[in-house]
Amino acid sequence: MRGLIDNLQQMLEPAVAGLGYDLLCVELQGTGTDAVLRIYIDSAQGIGVEDCAKVSREVSALLDVDDPIESAYRLEVSSPGLDRPLVKTQHFVEFLGREAKLKLRIPFEGRRNFRGKLLECDGETVAIEVDQERFDVPFADIERARLVPVFD
Repeated sequence: MRGLIDNLQQMLEPAVAGLGYDLLCVELQGTGTDAVLRIYIDSAQGIGVEDCAKVSREVSALLDVDDPIESAYRLEVSSPGLDRPLVKTQHFVEFLGREAKLKLRIPFEGRRNFRGKLLECDGETVAIEVDQERFDVPFADIERARLVPVFD
């Protein structure tokens, strides 16, 4: 599954960038007729419904031609939202000091889930403070990371 996601990311990134957006991440969830291919996009101006529709049309056409997913799925294009996904090193660096949730592929120091303040990210590790304890989590082991929404 990870290989398919990486291939989709590489295939779609140039098309999304060509439309003037950043491709944050690609997720494929569910199976059979319940499968959803979710694409998160962003831009400095923010993302609206028309932006999502524009990217959806372009991505849909690309996927129809290359057909990289064998089963049926529903395509969704979305803004990052308040619980924005963190995928690349630059995403983590941009939000240092903010609270995030990390889920790891394999346990690190006996746990797979971390929720705390992002302290550092150098591409090799992500330092996160959980209950006043620092963990230097291997970047490559992160399955999913998201910001914790802040409501003012």
